[in-house]
Amino acid sequence: MAYLVLIGTRKGLFTATSDDRVHWTVDGPAKLDDDGFTAVAEIYAAACDPATGRILIGASTFFGPSIWRSDDHAQTWHEPENAPMSFPQDLPYRPLDFSDTAGLDQPDSPETNTVKRIWQLAFGPGQRVWAGVEPTSLWTSDDGGQTFTFNQALWDHPQHTTWASGAGGPAVHTIVTHPGEPEKLTVAISSGGIYQTDDDGRTWRGITKGITVDYAPDEAPESGQCIHKVTRDADGTLFVQSHGPAYRSNGPDGGWTNISATLPSNFGFAMVAHPTRAGTVTAWPVGESMDRTPPGARIAAWRTTDGGDTWHSWSHGLPDEDYYGTVMRDGACTDGDPDDPGWYFGTRCGDVWAAADDGHWHQVAAHLPDVLCVRAMTVPAKDTP
Repeated sequence: MAYLVLIGTRKGLFTATSDDRVHWTVDGPAKLDDDGFTAVAEIYAAACDPATGRILIGASTFFGPSIWRSDDHAQTWHEPENAPMSFPQDLPYRPLDFSDTAGLDQPDSPETNTVKRIWQLAFGPGQRVWAGVEPTSLWTSDDGGQTFTFNQALWDHPQHTTWASGAGGPAVHTIVTHPGEPEKLTVAISSGGIYQTDDDGRTWRGITKGITVDYAPDEAPESGQCIHKVTRDADGTLFVQSHGPAYRSNGPDGGWTNISATLPSNFGFAMVAHPTRAGTVTAWPVGESMDRTPPGARIAAWRTTDGGDTWHSWSHGLPDEDYYGTVMRDGACTDGDPDDPGWYFGTRCGDVWAAADDGHWHQVAAHLPDVLCVRAMTVPAKDTP
């Protein structure tokens, strides 16, 4: 067995392969096609389907955002012949708040909703693919990612008036599937909250109530909270890193429990659940000051095995000197191995690390461009790039 890591950066897609999660071969930036522009595309989203080996990435290029597919473990890539998604022409334009510092522009036409960036991709059953997009919208494909249908029910949710632009932009940035419940889906929105459907996206309910904020007049709003990441453990418990405390919930009707008491910071972005062990989650806290660097300038993962009641530092093999790189919301993952999952994360300093379950961290890559997303999968050794 071999391991393949997809590293999405601001300057293209890099891949890393290993037979032991210790020694790595890094390649990239990948030329997704022959035009040359795709080698320096921004890669915000990637998804791996262990059932088929298919990989999808969302890339923003010189010509705009699109989705590329690989069926041979990142050795070759294919783009749909036509743009995979565009807003309905008769959809009323919705002005957006671009008050962040990311240099985002208003849509080209003041009367047109424009797909700005693909933030999240997730595989469902069969040929189903979900996509989370900026501006704040959800899309569905039933042909493996070739074409997508706009989900108007979420767009029209009555609480949409409470959604705002987070620091990265207004987007559906997290999609959580529920194994065994194909019509159930949970999504998280930048400065918007968490929403769940039980009927394949036809209706949605907000489930964010109980997550508090300290940056708005209403400390306990029903919606509009800035959610950074949601992950689901093997028993279906949801874990959330908000713009503030981390939380868990055994179900939206049971409310949310603050689980930040033993974390070094009340702030963070990435959060990843163990694929088979309930209650085991890893987080990468960020200092609460506006410089957004690791607490004490020490990069570390933090792990809980009791559902967040207690956390412990997991830093064996990581730098023990000052380090200022932040792990972004999609900059961490597991490779899904049910027996011995590997854990991976990358930082905005361009460094990537890997570890066997609760083991020693080994550096995968160093000094890459700003790492935006990391995804990993196990592959047959003969199929590595």
